[in-house]
Amino acid sequence: MAETRYQPQVRTQTRAEIDQGLRSYMLGVYNYMALGVAATAIITMAVASNPAAMQAVYSLKWIFFFAILGMGFFAPRLIFSANAAVAHGAYWGYVALWGLAIAPMVGTYLAIDPGIVFRAFLITAVTFGATSLAGYITKRDLSGFGAFFMMASIGIIIAMLVNVFFVQSTMMSLITSVVVVLLFAGVTAYETQQIKEMYIEGDAPGVARGKSIFGAFMLYGSFITLFIHILNILGIMRQE
Repeated sequence: MAETRYQPQVRTQTRAEIDQGLRSYMLGVYNYMALGVAATAIITMAVASNPAAMQAVYSLKWIFFFAILGMGFFAPRLIFSANAAVAHGAYWGYVALWGLAIAPMVGTYLAIDPGIVFRAFLITAVTFGATSLAGYITKRDLSGFGAFFMMASIGIIIAMLVNVFFVQSTMMSLITSVVVVLLFAGVTAYETQQIKEMYIEGDAPGVARGKSIFGAFMLYGSFITLFIHILNILGIMRQE
């Protein structure tokens, strides 16, 4: 009987150790992501406070747009390289590009009504936190949504480009932003579950680091996308 009682204790301890490892891993992901958001805010505010820098960045907006798309494709390969400096460089380069790219938009709203920017950030933080938590705790397998989210994201990018170059409709911009917010709320939950599933106890340090940075890379992109489109929604509603 003594031996029977001892075995479940060993299994319970092992489960607890795995849970602690998972919590530490996820905390590392969120820490990297939070630092990325903070770095983006610093870069954006620095550019927004300098009219000459704002003008220069605005003139290069399409370069930043395609650079971000390119980084979204190539950065994961760099992050999972064996070189820690390359992994960090890919992540922080992506963060810097976003900080520069959104500076004109954020700077414009700060000049009009700073409260809009802060409200957008607060709504984004709450939305992101709720959907990421849902993805972490849900027992439902969300992996089947991956292909849908990918195709929907491509469709959204095409719709935004069409609106910018051809339609130039405020209503279409509003509708697109609403769809993006709803879509990326789902993407955030999906990504969180995928990041959680990537955790393997006993990963080599380099592999574990790569997974943490990659997880932050995924969630950071979703957070910034949510923020941009929530800010756009609030800005359009203010004009009405």
